[in-house]
Amino acid sequence: MTETYGNYVGGEWTESESGETFEVRNPAEKDEVVARFQSSTTADTEDAIQTAVDAQDEWANTPGPERGAVLNRTAKNLEARKEETTEALVNEEGKTYSEASGEVQRAIDIFYYYAQKARDLGGTVKSPSAPNKELYTKREPLGTVGLITPWNYPIAIPSWKLAPALATGNTVVIKPASAAPNVVRIVFECLEEAGLPDGAANFVTGSGSQVGGPLAGHEDIDGVSFTGSTVVGTSVAQTAAEDLTRVQAEMGGKNPTVVMPSADVEEAAEILGTGAFGTTGQSCTAASRAVVHEDIYDEFVEAMADYADSVDIGPGMDDPDMGPHVTESELEGTLDYIEVAENEGAKLVAGGGVPEGEAYENGYYVEPTVFADVESDMRIAQEEVFGPVLAVIPVSDFDEAMDVANDVEYGLSSSIVTNDLSEADEFIERIEAGVAKVNEKTTGLELHVPFGGYKNSSTNTYREQGDAGIDFFTSTKTVYRGH
Repeated sequence: MTETYGNYVGGEWTESESGETFEVRNPAEKDEVVARFQSSTTADTEDAIQTAVDAQDEWANTPGPERGAVLNRTAKNLEARKEETTEALVNEEGKTYSEASGEVQRAIDIFYYYAQKARDLGGTVKSPSAPNKELYTKREPLGTVGLITPWNYPIAIPSWKLAPALATGNTVVIKPASAAPNVVRIVFECLEEAGLPDGAANFVTGSGSQVGGPLAGHEDIDGVSFTGSTVVGTSVAQTAAEDLTRVQAEMGGKNPTVVMPSADVEEAAEILGTGAFGTTGQSCTAASRAVVHEDIYDEFVEAMADYADSVDIGPGMDDPDMGPHVTESELEGTLDYIEVAENEGAKLVAGGGVPEGEAYENGYYVEPTVFADVESDMRIAQEEVFGPVLAVIPVSDFDEAMDVANDVEYGLSSSIVTNDLSEADEFIERIEAGVAKVNEKTTGLELHVPFGGYKNSSTNTYREQGDAGIDFFTSTKTVYRGH
């Protein structure tokens, strides 16, 4: 029997006042309903916000080491449930088992990391200009924050927002993506078991209009952290700005990997393949453009096509190389872009459709797809596809490669494949992206360093993760104290 799960508000699992629920289905077996969740209303959201506001003082006044201890116990609880959580992630989002397991481990590591950071929270002491005075700073929580998270990393991204928010003494209302809320529900069970005070963190499922919008625009919300599309993120930021609410939004990407003549072509194809087709291309940092020097262009295109053709596709629980898209609409969006690319004159050299066979009939599968002879002004080279589609663009020299790499409205992640140190250094200096990598795929992030984008990939306000995560969720008060 399919389970129906409630919202978590004020330390209790509750039903929406609407009395309605929505289904979450398995992307590999679309007739299988994984779970049902609450179709919450604006009133449900406002109730959660008020509950969080009421819990503010107690949680903010809890000593940092004690808050950290709650996060540490949460990490241990999640670690004990890793296999269950991994399977839940695969069944609702479609990732391969290995990808899902890695993501769950990342969430565990994030809670452990911020559990320790909670012990170190403080300010700085400065030398005053006169004797018998003190001059120092102290960090304070914002208050109550709203978190709006996506489906493509349904436990890692909520965790890297939740953990620093709670570590710094904020109370939280989170809206997980409706396509994949189940793993966030498990995180909240782990928080509850860890002894988080009632109301300190609240979980509300439902639509953007009934939950996300009210979170972004509510007068009692002191900060909003969003990850998702540029269109929605821009709207969230504009809504929050009306009340001068602090906002952080990480959004889309059209990430390039530059491949220069000194590169090993097979290695470059491996780097691009894992970056473009891993997580079914459903990553804001996925490699979407291969910018390749003409001297190795033909060789690279052949190697890239061979790589794409070798990718094993199937249900995530079988742990293939690539799983299905998360929903039918995401699959249709990718297929639409493939048609657009063909109509624009790009040359299809691998993939391009839905894999054939009975094994794929009930899932949202698409083939890893490679287009060659792409021009930088084509839509396939400019717009975020969010699927396993790679556009290969030829260039004549390094300067043209940099021009093409920067010739998009996004600036999230990037990489270069080269054995020339001067090229690597110049790439780092000139690339217009928040993440620059050398001889690595564009995907994959360390949790203890800042993450964020340039241009339309970000609101360009605050970064996430590491100490930057602490910065967003705190205000700094400067204290002048005379004796």
